[in-house]
Amino acid sequence: MQNWDEVRTAYYVARTGTVSGAADKLGVHHATVIRHIDALEGRLGIKLFQRHARGYTATEAGEDLLRVAQATEDQFSQLLSRMQGSGREVSGDLVVTSLAELTPRMTPLLAAFQQEYPEVVVRYLTGQRLFRLEYGEAHVALRAGAAPEQPDNVVQPLMDQTVGLYAAESYIAAHGMPEGAEDYENHRFVGLEDEGSRAPYQQWLAKTVNRKNVVFRSNDPSAMVLAVAEGIGIGFMTPQAAAKRPNLVQVAAPRPEWTAQLWLVTHVDLHRTSKVQALLKFLKSRVRDTDL
Repeated sequence: MQNWDEVRTAYYVARTGTVSGAADKLGVHHATVIRHIDALEGRLGIKLFQRHARGYTATEAGEDLLRVAQATEDQFSQLLSRMQGSGREVSGDLVVTSLAELTPRMTPLLAAFQQEYPEVVVRYLTGQRLFRLEYGEAHVALRAGAAPEQPDNVVQPLMDQTVGLYAAESYIAAHGMPEGAEDYENHRFVGLEDEGSRAPYQQWLAKTVNRKNVVFRSNDPSAMVLAVAEGIGIGFMTPQAAAKRPNLVQVAAPRPEWTAQLWLVTHVDLHRTSKVQALLKFLKSRVRDTDL
């Protein structure tokens, strides 16, 4: 690849945040690192980094370039491992992304995975936007709803995510237990700020409950769980999450129309890398042997 040494140098500067850190990783003099960065920025005509007293921080343009550089580095590393007969090695950065509401379930799993593979640096990214695997923004994405259809992605079913409606005992004491869906107009709910959510249960809530009855709205799943636990209103929660809060009462059991399929998504270029395969196998085994 033309000028790959310069791009790779920029990648390590972004990872370490300093010229000296990149020089140590690459085994070159710090002057070489500076020369590569200056040459690359000059050739591209853009600033890849903001220089400050503590080191280097990637600009938005730098982040775009470096995501591609990370994916390319992963592919090169995998190729070298196969050529050298060490394809079983599992190490390096592993970027995993999911919806934020899956954090309480994913974090213990990623911690257990890292105990098995201590040479892996796990980077767990959450958010409402879809991280673009084709640009190297993540190695593995856990997505919910309809099967993703982006080209060049490998999509595998993982499990169904079931949710029920729950309320705090304090809410039931103050407002009573709903007698059924026809009684929901007399109750208060906790829901997403974003009415365009693709989650089946949130779509059901938008169709069934008047928006004025959704009195606490947030895009932070943790805030919504806490709001339900504090007695603000009725809200959706997985049975696993509700079981950890003894003050909650089940208002409605999980329904098929509220269930969302969870998918494991990888890009075809990185799907066969050792670290990606190790994580996919680990997650599938946990779903099969226990409950994610």
